[in-house]
Amino acid sequence: MNGGNCSSVTEFFLLGITNNPEVKVTLFATFLVVYLINLLANLGMIILIRMNQQLHTPMYIFLSHLSFCDLCYSTAVGPKMLTDLLAQNKSIPIVGCALQFLTFCVFADSECLLLAVMAFDRYKAISNPLLYTVSMSSRVCSLLMAGVYLVGMADALIHTTLTFRLCFCGSNEINHFFCDIPPLFLLSCSDTQVNELVLFTVFGFIELSTISGVLISYGYIILLVLKIHSVEGRFKAFSTCSSHLTAVAIFQGTMLFMYFRPSSSYSLDQDQLTSVFEKPIPVICWNKKK
Repeated sequence: MNGGNCSSVTEFFLLGITNNPEVKVTLFATFLVVYLINLLANLGMIILIRMNQQLHTPMYIFLSHLSFCDLCYSTAVGPKMLTDLLAQNKSIPIVGCALQFLTFCVFADSECLLLAVMAFDRYKAISNPLLYTVSMSSRVCSLLMAGVYLVGMADALIHTTLTFRLCFCGSNEINHFFCDIPPLFLLSCSDTQVNELVLFTVFGFIELSTISGVLISYGYIILLVLKIHSVEGRFKAFSTCSSHLTAVAIFQGTMLFMYFRPSSSYSLDQDQLTSVFEKPIPVICWNKKK
């Protein structure tokens, strides 16, 4: 934190989704069921893939990491959101707020990058299936995953450090159900232009790189599939990719909507609703691939 009155705020209050007591219990029960399903589905997927030797292929290894990322950033947000729906005191220490945002950002960024890696994996599997296990060896998969997590951690540290060096000397009520960048910018009494520029540049580069990677991979995949004369062969090739494309569209669409609008058009109420749609990504992929 900078000098002056910046130290006056030591905790934030998360306003949450609603203050209507008649709706809170219903929302708590609904989101509790959704969170438990998400928790059990992702844990079950990770355990199943780890225990079944036949699933120790790059596609399922990446899918298990996708489940891990989804599990981690959902857990960073979900329990606190559920507690605040019923609790009177919705406070969160500024350190806890920073840790929540850091965890969310690390694994959300990692999931974003991992979806691009999975598109590349599908391209390698379709382009040369006989050499697939060689080109996507365990060493290559490990290096790709290490890169994904390192970039996610670096990006999260940059945004967390810059955001929590801002001055928060006025209201400490966050109009959201978790600590996120847009509502924190609105509370700051510092100039956030540098933060917004860094957010647009760094996270924009990640988004542009991953979306470009997905589009290029699927461009080559489409060209390869069109060369398959068998209708059944084309359908099989496309069916392995459709769930992944659905996951990319939902996740990337959500991220772009939340973080790449002009600041004048921010609606935190819309962001709260949009944030919910990031959650079911691995389950979508699994339903098509199993």
